Amino acid sequence: MPSASTGAPTTVGALSSPSPEPTSSRLAPGVPGYRRMSFALFSAGVATFALLYSTQALLPALSGDFGVTASAASWTVSAATGALALCVLPLSALSERFGRVRLMTVSLVVATALGLLVPFAPGPEWLVALRAVQGAALAGIPASAMAYLAEEVRPKALIAAIGLFVAGNSIGGMSGRIVTGWVAQLWGWRAALAAVGLMAVVCTVAFRLLLPKARNFTPGSLNPSALARTVRGHLSDPLLMRLYGIGALFMTVFGAVYTVIGYRLVDAPFGLPQGVVGSVFLVYLVGTVSSAAAGRLVGRLGRRGALYLAVGTTAAGLLLSLADSLTAVLLGLVLITAGFFAGHAVASSSVSRTATTGRAQASALYQSAYYLGSSVGGTLGAVAFHSGGWAGTVLLGLLAVLGVVSITLYGSYAARVRERRPMLSAAAVHH
Repeated sequence: MPSASTGAPTTVGALSSPSPEPTSSRLAPGVPGYRRMSFALFSAGVATFALLYSTQALLPALSGDFGVTASAASWTVSAATGALALCVLPLSALSERFGRVRLMTVSLVVATALGLLVPFAPGPEWLVALRAVQGAALAGIPASAMAYLAEEVRPKALIAAIGLFVAGNSIGGMSGRIVTGWVAQLWGWRAALAAVGLMAVVCTVAFRLLLPKARNFTPGSLNPSALARTVRGHLSDPLLMRLYGIGALFMTVFGAVYTVIGYRLVDAPFGLPQGVVGSVFLVYLVGTVSSAAAGRLVGRLGRRGALYLAVGTTAAGLLLSLADSLTAVLLGLVLITAGFFAGHAVASSSVSRTATTGRAQASALYQSAYYLGSSVGGTLGAVAFHSGGWAGTVLLGLLAVLGVVSITLYGSYAARVRERRPMLSAAAVHH
């Protein structure tokens, strides 16, 4: 994507990000504290995705136990991601006042405590309600993590640091689904959710013990009018809006595919048991590699080139997954996962680099769009699967991929127009 300055006001009161600190005060590979910071945020990413999508691999079991359809069961995922999308922006404002580290800590503790209560939900309505509250609590992590990295990590190391945080997301998504799949097969879905809650406890403790104290954060007072000006500035920036759209559409694909893949694999012609279906999420390891490699991709291909590669990989995976062959389906999931995580890492890091003020709000808006895409994708993916089978879900994914291509092509066109304007102006003056 082209680099451009944000349209946010240069002064937004207490909600603006502090002036850039000298790079000597920031973390980078080889600087003391960088490794601890990386592992701490990796642990936060693991806990966030494991908790947020803890019911996704269990949807067939929930449908069977509660006697509900795939669309109804999918709300145990969509309610959590939708609540996160709604709460990430207001919590980002709280992070400006109370600090990134404090908000991330409180969010993880509350979400983990709810994770230990979720297994005792007496019915589907209670389960959806608890999951919504849990998603709201988890909103504090994406609301603060990107801003923390932008403030504490040197610019040249930022993409790699964010890629590692995203890699933690992929590990959390993978391990949570594998654990729930096998535990559910042995002891039921309630025990599976309890196991994820215990895993989150370990990650939360590791996060709090390892994360270095913020050195470049300046607290400010809560100022709703300043927040509104900052948000309006970000929403008026064409580049940021394109990045938000790209994040939402990538996550629509991912949410749709992984919400209903379990239903496809337990049905004919595959008929896989719950534990094996959970193990399919080992594919997430591919996302760990592709997200961590996003920085190198951008270095070789540029941001737009990296996005085109991510889009092409995702589309190829969707088409390949249509075959009634388990090998083809698994390879398709590999490509979808690799493309998604690479695209997400590129888009999210571009937001952090583009926003020169109000970074927490810029990142929060991206995360809102991202998780809204997950919520919409999960719900529409289940509806499409109910109406047209796996082909319906693939069609939905391809439409979202086409949207990413359209946005990226428009960005390329807009960049060329901006480059030509000075030349045309100079030519007019010469003549």
